[in-house]
Amino acid sequence: MRLVASNIARNLARNSIRRTPAIAKLAIPTRSFSISIPAYKPEADTLINQGKVKGLLSPKVSQPENSIVLTLSCQDQLGVVKNVSEFLYNNHHNILSSDQFLDPTSNRFFMRITAQAQNGLKIDSLRYDFGKLAESVGLEWNMHVASKKPKVLVMVSKIGHCLNDLLFRASADQIPIDIPLIVSNHPTYQTLAKSYEIPFLHLPVTRDTKEQQEEQLLQLVKEHEIDYIVLARYMQVLSPRLCKEMSGRIINIHHSFLPSFKGAKPYHQAYDRGVKLIGATAHFVTSDLDEGPIIEQGVERVDHTLNPKSLSHVGSNVESIVLARAVKWVAEHRVLLSGHKTVVFD
Repeated sequence: MRLVASNIARNLARNSIRRTPAIAKLAIPTRSFSISIPAYKPEADTLINQGKVKGLLSPKVSQPENSIVLTLSCQDQLGVVKNVSEFLYNNHHNILSSDQFLDPTSNRFFMRITAQAQNGLKIDSLRYDFGKLAESVGLEWNMHVASKKPKVLVMVSKIGHCLNDLLFRASADQIPIDIPLIVSNHPTYQTLAKSYEIPFLHLPVTRDTKEQQEEQLLQLVKEHEIDYIVLARYMQVLSPRLCKEMSGRIINIHHSFLPSFKGAKPYHQAYDRGVKLIGATAHFVTSDLDEGPIIEQGVERVDHTLNPKSLSHVGSNVESIVLARAVKWVAEHRVLLSGHKTVVFD
């Protein structure tokens, strides 16, 4: 009898559950089940904020007070890490992070260190003293105040998605740069620049005026103490003289996965070849068109149904993301030149 009653009760319970609205299913005794929720880990946010989650740009960039970024390279030799660490220790700097890489082909050693001054930062004297050590062991080096934002002059032509993306990310502190000026050979984005309260300079260029225009550009670099020029779809080939004057300080976004489809109309070239992946490449500019050291690349899958215009729509998002990453890494002094290549401590 008890068994029959138990079965009847069980069936009634099942039927009542079926007839109950879905929301009522939440009213289940807590002892009958358990949900495993991973504990919150603050270090996860820290990794994102430091830009250490691959493929993500941090929501906001911040640097510890009184900290430096030291980058260096040299022929591989004993004692480099020891000597640099001892120097920082003796000068009351606590090492916050340290990345190293040895290129087995060139036998060249690369290093990036962030360190925080414990008794106040005296950057000039620190640079002077480190210069003595660097000379004694043959280091090529740079030392930067971590909290100081590089000044970036952005150049654009008629296509503005990369410019728009950089302006937003810079204003939201996602990329640690200061943009004091936007230069273009067309007046198209004057209103956009005004909305961010950034001066916009229209510098038209022709074959006959190219030399004069680039002379004005170099003067602007000097006047505004520009650290880097970013070509955000600036569709003009720079002269060898300008490339030499600003060597290692001009970043370009090319709308293809280099070394494929160099030069003009890469999406048309990609369409003609029937590619299944399109990409974008951020690189340093040299006098050899689209052949400078690569900083970052990205791709997106496409198919046979897309024409060149459709490919450009897909690719524009990749271009923006790739350029933003490259500018961020350069601004944070994570990119070291190694001949025709780069070492990126991302």
